[in-house]
Amino acid sequence: MKTAIVTGASGNMGQCVVRKFLAEGYHVVATIVPNDPTPFEIVDAKLEKVLVDLMNEEDSGKFIKTVIAKYENIDAAILTVGGFAMGTIADTQTTDIYKQYKLNFETAYNVARPAFVQMMQQGSGRIFIIGSRPGMSAKEGKGMVAYGLGKSLIFRLAELMNEEAKGHNVVTTVVVPSTIDTPQNRKAMPDAKFENWVKPESIADAIYYYCTPAAATIREPVIKVYNNA
Repeated sequence: MKTAIVTGASGNMGQCVVRKFLAEGYHVVATIVPNDPTPFEIVDAKLEKVLVDLMNEEDSGKFIKTVIAKYENIDAAILTVGGFAMGTIADTQTTDIYKQYKLNFETAYNVARPAFVQMMQQGSGRIFIIGSRPGMSAKEGKGMVAYGLGKSLIFRLAELMNEEAKGHNVVTTVVVPSTIDTPQNRKAMPDAKFENWVKPESIADAIYYYCTPAAATIREPVIKVYNNA
């Protein structure tokens, strides 16, 4: 049985990814942040929930070692943890940038690095990191300076990992959603056309597809999951 790690598992997207991979027969190791107020009530014999502070490199490394010791291989790692903040250049201090860097880059890197090392040793694996339009394009990041800068590093990290993994069956993918159809976003933007947004279930389906034999030959992908937004 294959094993997938899902970070940020209590989030709207995270829970959909967990359900999708469980439905496809994976063991899923789902990370929850300490004192997480968000309900996470998925119950499945193939699901393991783990409390991890992903901003702590040592704790994240120990977490990956524990997963390897128990399951031997890591077939997929889906890293959904992140944070958001508005702010123009005039409003944005280095402390704001550092906070977004920690939320959006460190939480990904602290898991992606040891997972990548393991996948290179085992000779296969798929890593998925959630990017964003503001991180991909400076134009899209206008008014979201700290967030855009923090997310932009995700794309560079994926490029570096894919360069290092050439010749191996290890691929790092950046998943770029448009506005995600969540209760929180509907409340924040009640006049928007919700039907144009992308559902978290659709994102989970796209991620899983890239773990299937049908996508085995695809390399260095950036998956733009936009729907009509």
